[in-house]
Amino acid sequence: MTAQHQGGCQCGAVRFSAAGDPKFISNCHCLSCRKATGAAYSTWVGFKKQNTQWTRGTPAFFASSAEVARGYCRDCGTPLTFASEQWAGELHFLVGAFDHPEAFAPRTEAFIEDALSWAPRLQKDKT
Repeated sequence: MTAQHQGGCQCGAVRFSAAGDPKFISNCHCLSCRKATGAAYSTWVGFKKQNTQWTRGTPAFFASSAEVARGYCRDCGTPLTFASEQWAGELHFLVGAFDHPEAFAPRTEAFIEDALSWAPRLQKDKT
């Protein structure tokens, strides 16, 4: 049976479903993600776009750069998604927007060169 992951915004106006195993789970340290979420870094989980659907409402989108669309709830402002030409065919969700975010432990980090000096890093396996 294919895993189904549900999530949504804080007010419940926008809900989504993502099926199957994620393509990646990563902490992103880039300035754009920090500004979009107000956090020191963001944890994203990526799915094939064809395996995702909006189950209640639809998000609004903000073009944070030429080829990037960030989805958010127009009612409560919760940031939800990231999509870009660079990763066409994928939809990336913020882990905190899922009903059960503990299922998505980050495995990698992106844009470490942009990380705040005090931001925690993933522990590397020493085997």
